[in-house]
Amino acid sequence: MQQWTAALKEGEHMSAVSGADNSGTVLPELKLYNTLTRQRENFAPLDSKLVRMYVCGPTVYDLAHIGNARPVIVFDLVYRLLRHLYGPAHVKYVRNITDVDDKINARAAQDHPGLDLNEAIAKVTFATEAQFHDDLEALGVLHPDVEPRATEHIAEMRELIERLVASGHAYVAEDHVLFSVPGMPDYGQLSHRPLEDMIAGARVDVAPYKRDAMDFVLWKPSKPGEPGWSSPAGIAVPGRPGWHIECSAMSWKHLGETFDIHGGGIDLVFPHHENEVAQSRCAFHTGIMAKTWMHNGFLQVEGEKMSKSLGNFVTIRDLLADWPGDVLRLNMLKTHYRQPIDWTVKGLEESAKTLEQWFDAAAIEAYPRPAPAVLEALCDDLNTPKAIAEMHALKDHAGKKALAGTLAFLGFEAARVEAWSVAHAPVLAISGPEIEARIAERIAARRNRDFAASDRIRDELLAQGVALKDNKDGTTTWEAKR
Repeated sequence: MQQWTAALKEGEHMSAVSGADNSGTVLPELKLYNTLTRQRENFAPLDSKLVRMYVCGPTVYDLAHIGNARPVIVFDLVYRLLRHLYGPAHVKYVRNITDVDDKINARAAQDHPGLDLNEAIAKVTFATEAQFHDDLEALGVLHPDVEPRATEHIAEMRELIERLVASGHAYVAEDHVLFSVPGMPDYGQLSHRPLEDMIAGARVDVAPYKRDAMDFVLWKPSKPGEPGWSSPAGIAVPGRPGWHIECSAMSWKHLGETFDIHGGGIDLVFPHHENEVAQSRCAFHTGIMAKTWMHNGFLQVEGEKMSKSLGNFVTIRDLLADWPGDVLRLNMLKTHYRQPIDWTVKGLEESAKTLEQWFDAAAIEAYPRPAPAVLEALCDDLNTPKAIAEMHALKDHAGKKALAGTLAFLGFEAARVEAWSVAHAPVLAISGPEIEARIAERIAARRNRDFAASDRIRDELLAQGVALKDNKDGTTTWEAKR
């Protein structure tokens, strides 16, 4: 496997303002599917000098599962693409950490029963966040420009809530603050869900103090022993924020009242993202929160929905024990981000072979930019299946430098795969010369039409971790079998 590097220097990027990169290559037009409008649109940032993107991050109470990895990988690619098109200094990517939640409280009490709950929560959240970052590094994911923690933005949450109460979009009831959905006539414009479906979703949290079944919590009182902060809107008891207000506050703090792209999984469209839109628009009196909403499709495992009850709940950490992160990354990108993906062992095996072929074919010296055909595919609503097809064409023709540059741009590193291969190399129970001698013995048996002996030798070698392959030219090659 060849080792190669790509030196993408500062300033060697495409400029969406000028329409060409430093080499004079004409820019493809970036088109993205917008969940808000239900159509593909030409992308143009609200501020030509800064592209701003917010993506919902993890709730840090447990190891991230492979479904959590999909939005992380998808929006890492969006981030890479935007940095290439506009320049690293002109893109700001925010991905949050949710560190206040009922699941976190429960896990902290379970794992550290002898500690004060606040101390236990700190241990759980910081350890889980560190595990998350380790997993993402193995997947080749870049760090966002800002990674805010929810608990660091309580002041911004209180301010948003105060604004909503003052404008009549929220009300206080039994030490809770709730958003009044009927006060927003166009509520539901993001999810486009029928009223009955939204009411059913809202009733997951049925409460007698709600004025309307659709109203949702912005702030709630803390139970004894739980984390709590000084409450807004004149409430005397300590409390904590609702989930939805957290992202509105963090995106406002770091990206402003309106920004370009908001991303996440399709499962977040309702109620989380719908409620974010409602809070932010009503607090700031704007027509939009984000201009473009991007959502990745669901993930299932071996044809079934992933769940602990089915025994197919797989963490990123589990998979990294058996596969290099680059294989997981490629396997995720083979399916278009808006389509559902079926995560299978067969797919992982195919991705591993593809990646090995690409690394073997790539030149040691790399172009400092992706191949134009790959870039054009990615600018067409992140069409990764087409981009991958173009990479196969580079491998099969005279595109070795372009292939190397494209691999680097997409976040793949030969060194990571090489290190994994060495660490996971099988220990053979037989030496190389002994293998060659047995292969020669088997070839002789086949010439004598002693097929029983030929099969026996093949099976004996396989039992010792050696897989044989009979080639069309009459030769036999072998490889260590994991």
